Amino acid sequence: MAQKKGASFDPARYFAKVRGETTTKEYRRKQVIFSQGSPADAVFYVEKGKVKLTVLSARGKEAVVAILGSGDFFGEGSLAGQPLRMATATSMTECSIRRVQKETMMRMLHSERELSELFMSYLLSRNTRIEEDLVDQLFNSSEKRLARILLLLTRFGKDGQHELIVPRISQETLADMIGTTRSRVSFFMNKFRKLGFVHYNGGLQVHSSLMNIVLHD
Repeated sequence: MAQKKGASFDPARYFAKVRGETTTKEYRRKQVIFSQGSPADAVFYVEKGKVKLTVLSARGKEAVVAILGSGDFFGEGSLAGQPLRMATATSMTECSIRRVQKETMMRMLHSERELSELFMSYLLSRNTRIEEDLVDQLFNSSEKRLARILLLLTRFGKDGQHELIVPRISQETLADMIGTTRSRVSFFMNKFRKLGFVHYNGGLQVHSSLMNIVLHD
């Protein structure tokens, strides 16, 4: 969950003060941050950029389970005793990622109340998002799921922002996220463009009017 404007606690600034116990690394687009099955020994914080979490099944099918942005944590399963990563984290854009060793993060959560409150708020929001995704998959059409994903990618409704550019993302990835084919995504994207909900101008721009698709019965 992104830090709200005007909030006094800045986790990036707080982490930067803890010298030698947290590290920041810059990632180019499409770089792997950690892989599914690797040791879960740290928590990560997105200082800048977009990160994709994917899961690979035993049959080799890949599913996108989350798209994260600035102000989001990931890899938090390590704090709950998860020995190995259940997903692969990959940068979607140029990223600046803070890595916090598991033991360090646990100590910080005990000693820094504001960090603990922020982290708990993030976990609750993440849990709510997972429940919403499940309902979305069970009851909504692929067209509605695509509209919702596009709005989420622009962080629609957060900090009063509207009509933002979607980070560069392929139709194949969008198809994986909503559980349909690339051709169906292409069909719906063309429909959204003709209706004026999206347009291409140096990137994909999503208008708040796309919410009409999500709300329409």
